[in-house]
Amino acid sequence: MTSLFSSASVRPLETPSAFKGLAPVVLAVFLGFLAISVPLAALALEVRDHLGFGAATVGWAIGLQSLATLLTRHQAGTLCDQRGPRAAVILGLPLAACSGLAYGLSSALPIDPLGKLAVLLLGRLVAGLGESLFLTGLMSWGIARVGAARTGKVMSWTGIAIYAALGLGAPLGLAVQASYGFGGVGVVALLAPMLAWIIAVRLPAVAAAGGQRVPFHRVLGLIWRPGLVLALATVPYAAMAAFLTLDYAAHGWPNAGTALLGFGAAYVFVRLVGSGLPDRFGATRVAVGSLIFETVGQVLVWRASTPAMAVGGATLTGLGFSLVFPAMGVLATRSVPPQQRGRAVGNFIAFADIAMGVTGPAVGLATQWFGITAAFLVGAGATCAALCLLPVLRLGRGSD
Repeated sequence: MTSLFSSASVRPLETPSAFKGLAPVVLAVFLGFLAISVPLAALALEVRDHLGFGAATVGWAIGLQSLATLLTRHQAGTLCDQRGPRAAVILGLPLAACSGLAYGLSSALPIDPLGKLAVLLLGRLVAGLGESLFLTGLMSWGIARVGAARTGKVMSWTGIAIYAALGLGAPLGLAVQASYGFGGVGVVALLAPMLAWIIAVRLPAVAAAGGQRVPFHRVLGLIWRPGLVLALATVPYAAMAAFLTLDYAAHGWPNAGTALLGFGAAYVFVRLVGSGLPDRFGATRVAVGSLIFETVGQVLVWRASTPAMAVGGATLTGLGFSLVFPAMGVLATRSVPPQQRGRAVGNFIAFADIAMGVTGPAVGLATQWFGITAAFLVGAGATCAALCLLPVLRLGRGSD
């Protein structure tokens, strides 16, 4: 009997249209990422208000998932290349669902706050491993389904799914938490990736790219330049995901999820209408404009005196961040041969994991010294650093 994890049943596929090839992959990415996004805003309130821990612990709880993802991205890419993307996806989505189970248990178990925090952090670790596998697999699967020439389209549309899930997940998680507690958030985080798993098991597998095992440092050496730009551009989102809810609470403002929804809506809108801009004007030029919008957005959130100003800043941040990922992603995948594409995708996304993993704990410490709003000043500083790096980074062919 052929296993779900096997590539033995792979059959040759004609290259489908972009929509037909990517639609199920994009939907699976969206559902899988709801397990990552739905707990984010709710997690900060759970750790601080319910369990009684400080901002630094909130930062570690948020960042731990991305650190776990970072440590396993290369292995996930290797699995995609050697056994096919299907193997990584079929394994990763149930692991992401298990994180929701851990969140539910942390809320329901009759144990002290430290024990609840430990169970919750276990869920964050499992979520990190699951996301590493399913996202790397789905992006590699999408490229294989529609052809390497459409890599930019794959990057753009999977990015839409990711940030649509992140934008919608935050207010959804807060609404569920308000009605059913953090246990309800865990149920949503459990069910969404299992729906994605049902989609994945019905898709035909694609052949593994094969090739010899490539050391991490060799792939990293080829893609670190665009990856570094991505990491710095991700810091503003990481800061908002971890601390915007607490900032709203400190000001006494309601509806914190609205600002993250504005970020996600702007991100998706720009992807829909401007996904061809990096090809038309060059990745570096588009990145410069994008980072300027991000910087302005973070300054607005930092200086926000009203909820509308905070929403406007978050929206500008999403508008700016939208095209950094596909522009740098195309450059990263062009830097490696086809048999290393899965590893390149995994390691490129890992730069966003670095930003998410490091920003939470680092900004958590900064907020203890300088207040919650310092989180967004850090975000503005990171995008300014990316702007300063762009002119001196030799991003490779097609960057102009």
